[in-house]
Amino acid sequence: MVIPLSVHASQSVSRKGLSANQLAAARAREFVCAALHGWTAALADGHGGEASATDAGAVPAPVPVPEEIEGLVDDAVLLVSELVTNAVMYAGTDIDVVCRLERNPATRVGVVVEVVDRHPARGVRGGVDTRHGEPGYGLQLVNALSESWGVTYRRAEKRVWFRLEVAERETPATDPASSRPGTTEPGSGARSRDAGPPAHPAQAHGHALEWADRGGPSFLAETSELLAGQLDEAMVTALAAQMLVPRLADWCGIWLSTPGRGLQLNRVWHADEQRMTPLREELERFPPPTALRAGGTPWPWPESAGADRAGGSAFAFPLVARDSDQGVLLLGRAGQRQMTDTVVRMVQDVARRVAQAVFTARQYTRQRRISAALQRRQLPATLATIAGVDTAIVYEPHGEGQTVGGDFYDIFPMGEDHWCFLLGDVQGKDPEAMSVTGLARHLVRLLAREGHGVESVLGRLNVAMAEESAEAFALGAEQTGSRFLSLLYGELTVDPCVAGARCTVATAGHPPPLHLFADGRVEPASEPQMLLGVDEGAEFRAGAFDLAPGETLLCVTDGVTERRCGNWQLDDNDGLADVLRQGMGLGAKALAEHVRRAAHDFGVGPVEDDLSVLVLQAVAEDSCERRTRTPTRADKA
Repeated sequence: MVIPLSVHASQSVSRKGLSANQLAAARAREFVCAALHGWTAALADGHGGEASATDAGAVPAPVPVPEEIEGLVDDAVLLVSELVTNAVMYAGTDIDVVCRLERNPATRVGVVVEVVDRHPARGVRGGVDTRHGEPGYGLQLVNALSESWGVTYRRAEKRVWFRLEVAERETPATDPASSRPGTTEPGSGARSRDAGPPAHPAQAHGHALEWADRGGPSFLAETSELLAGQLDEAMVTALAAQMLVPRLADWCGIWLSTPGRGLQLNRVWHADEQRMTPLREELERFPPPTALRAGGTPWPWPESAGADRAGGSAFAFPLVARDSDQGVLLLGRAGQRQMTDTVVRMVQDVARRVAQAVFTARQYTRQRRISAALQRRQLPATLATIAGVDTAIVYEPHGEGQTVGGDFYDIFPMGEDHWCFLLGDVQGKDPEAMSVTGLARHLVRLLAREGHGVESVLGRLNVAMAEESAEAFALGAEQTGSRFLSLLYGELTVDPCVAGARCTVATAGHPPPLHLFADGRVEPASEPQMLLGVDEGAEFRAGAFDLAPGETLLCVTDGVTERRCGNWQLDDNDGLADVLRQGMGLGAKALAEHVRRAAHDFGVGPVEDDLSVLVLQAVAEDSCERRTRTPTRADKA
């Protein structure tokens, strides 16, 4: 239990031990809330003596909270919940929560809360600069709400602490208009002359007026900081709800507008976690109107929100950004209260920030979907299966968040027992390069299906690229420069009664494919030739050879051959041939992964170009009868 203390005491300390489980955060909130209520009772009663106590689980009965500490309770409960959750997730040891009240007549009253775990080797995660890759935002909230915070490492424990201070009181300026009788209705800017005396701040949304006067601008700044850069609308609503509850309201609901479906309840948050599910169910049955315009519109109090017989007050605010409705924000607090003009304006500002963050996240999501849809058309959805030849592709675009880069590939059938394959690379890594990849791949398919052979396909594609470069140059080449293309293109012909395949291949400005023989020899399968798009009159020659069972053809882009380690490239001194020889005996997929891993391991930094690997590996068939036998009744079934 918490021992009473004197109003002259410099500090009082209370400690509670917790097990690292799913109930730890809830019990920490109960403990901190009970400790602060117990201390405020002692302050009110004037008990003497400096106090230090260990809470064994008993929760003191709540008492009214004086103004001196009331503003700290909600923030302390919110932050200790975040820190304990962080400790449970990342430390996993038993936890101590220490709550210390520091009171000195010469300074402001302060509350210090420490969360202690027994895993000092595990660093604190989810910090204020860790905005990506971490599931929690606990330390960002601590940084935004606390006066000071830090981490103390000891030999056997780690302490994460924060300090909250009571804000200095300000004497409000006297407004002649405010001295007239009347109360301010939600969302209105004038007083009613016949409404009686103005409401005291304690009667208007608790102490919301006092809190808004001393913390409104900082709260808006904290909200802007947390929502800035959030590109997921679900995360936007989650952060907004946790900022508003319990600091401003006991619960909140956030609806978002969905095209064709109207308002959909996206987020519900309640200070009492056990009420969240029934509150969500009730709010889903009674959504707000889509035409809501005025901020601070009174809303019927949901029975599942609590407050017993006293009920409560709820107010709805529209979420509007750039003249478009993004949704509705609903706030509720126990007790029959009127929301002051100050709080209405402040919540409207919060609602505008939430709406803008939702709008930005939706625009980003829309652009990503469009980009992903366009990128999917640049590469084949599936690769054709070649009879008697195993194939594998490894494709890694360089750009972050991209599924397509300057490299492209394809394998497609050309009649019975005949297939075409290609691997290309467009100069550059920007969206303009991606547009050329789709053009080149579809043009190769069209030329091949019109009956053009390997040499003719390269020649006609070269003319098309040269013409496009000339047109770009005529336009000034400021926005669309010349685009050169390197390409490896080949054909495979399979005899149903003979294992292996006949291969015809040519390259234009592309690393030559490597032929791995069954005895371990590695030889280039084509001669180097000019890039496509440089010389419109260039001619290309193809070479033909047999790909016998057990032999492999390896095709890569320059992202593999030009992978750097200092002044060396991976393919210097036939380095790629050595990598291929080391993978002898591997299947097609395993060999492609082996080459990819070798490229990554060759340099110490990240790969700086698109990386593509295509493997064609001839396999032995049991007999020619397996391919040409007449289907049996079981096959037809």
